[in-house]
Amino acid sequence: MMRSLYAGVSGLQNHQTRMDVIGNNISNVNTTGYKKDRVNFHDLISQRLQGASQPEVARGGANPQQVGLGMQVSAIDTLHLQGSLETTGKKDDLAIEGDGFFVLRDGDEHLYTRAGAFGIDAEGMLVNPANGMRVQGWQAETENGQTFIDTAASVEDLHIPVGGKDPARGTSEVFFASNLNKNTPVVPDDPTQEELREGTWRVSQDIFDEFGNTHELHLTFQRLEDEPNAWEVAVNILTDEEDPTLQQVSVGGVESADGETFIVQFANDGTLQEVRNPEGGAVDEGDLSVNVSFEVPEASIPTDPETGLPEAEQERQEFSLNLGEVGSFQDSMTQFSSQSTVRAFRQDGHGMGYLEDFQIDQRGVITGIYSNGVNRELGQVATANFTNPAGLEKDGDTNFRQTINSGEAAVGPALSEGRGEIISGALEMSNVDLSESFTDMIVTQRGFQANSRTIQTTDEMLQEVMALKR
Repeated sequence: MMRSLYAGVSGLQNHQTRMDVIGNNISNVNTTGYKKDRVNFHDLISQRLQGASQPEVARGGANPQQVGLGMQVSAIDTLHLQGSLETTGKKDDLAIEGDGFFVLRDGDEHLYTRAGAFGIDAEGMLVNPANGMRVQGWQAETENGQTFIDTAASVEDLHIPVGGKDPARGTSEVFFASNLNKNTPVVPDDPTQEELREGTWRVSQDIFDEFGNTHELHLTFQRLEDEPNAWEVAVNILTDEEDPTLQQVSVGGVESADGETFIVQFANDGTLQEVRNPEGGAVDEGDLSVNVSFEVPEASIPTDPETGLPEAEQERQEFSLNLGEVGSFQDSMTQFSSQSTVRAFRQDGHGMGYLEDFQIDQRGVITGIYSNGVNRELGQVATANFTNPAGLEKDGDTNFRQTINSGEAAVGPALSEGRGEIISGALEMSNVDLSESFTDMIVTQRGFQANSRTIQTTDEMLQEVMALKR
């Protein structure tokens, strides 16, 4: 009879534990990134009254006889199911749709969370503003004018320099893709202004020197009389200075004698064939380019405030004038019998600018938007996944800590190796279902009540036994 008492006690205790877990789930129904817990029971050891016997010739086998001694909690699991996404519109609010966790640094320790309510602190660091933990990722690096993010490196704090400067960059490449009208008339040796206007075509593009000053690059195309598919191109670089800018054009390493002209040759099908100059320099395969250098006006060079003299010698700016690929129509200069066009589709220089805004894409890449029109990668938010996410240990602040049963954190960029995508301007809501929780609460309460009845009934039976001697 005492067995039923202790079985009832175990039922009361463990149903109370389940109720505690359900109550905690309900209390976190509106907690960002919260993952609900679930209690599983299993029976306690059973006392054997009689063992099993095997069948004999005259009698069949008998089953074992056991009396259970109650129940206990087998596991309290964390269910890492996807929560619904809530749109906030705040660009540094992040949510993960799919598997994975954000990585936070707390001193020398890394913690993991699905709560992406992040912000920027006074030093420009991306942090969890509730506790100051810094979001981990990879900072962008610049090498030879190219920006890249090394996601194979160790993670580090992410810095977003709001209001920071983007230095000026001198133009190193200009890409042209204009069409020259094949029916453009040839300019006579002694042209009138009208004939000169009809027989030439001008294309222009702004370029930058290393100090961020803007200069106008002009290309003037004029058909050659003795070669129907050849055009002479004059290069002129104009500045705001009164003195003319001195430029030097070279093709295939050979400089043009006049410093400003070269010849571009087209094939009969309208595609590029060759670029050359009269001095023997020529390129007739692959990408056709012309090297141009010019003197940066002295007014563009900073002066020493004490002496009033330039801080450096006269600067020369060099860039490559890319006309396109031999035999190609795409993003290349062409010669067809249609209207000439002005298309300089890209140059890579810019003046100084300030970081005005930023955005975060689905891979977690943070792109800075500068006042000079440049969009530059600043860094990338890291995500981590685990072989057994249920093995993580809750650490408070909606964070998880790695354990020996969760496996090592596999840190990498979003949308790779099974990691989910990052949604900017949204937060993941708690995955607690209130209707399910209330149902579990009713079942748990009934279980608790039934076990209390077991104890009460057993107590009444004991009273009957005690009354036998009277």
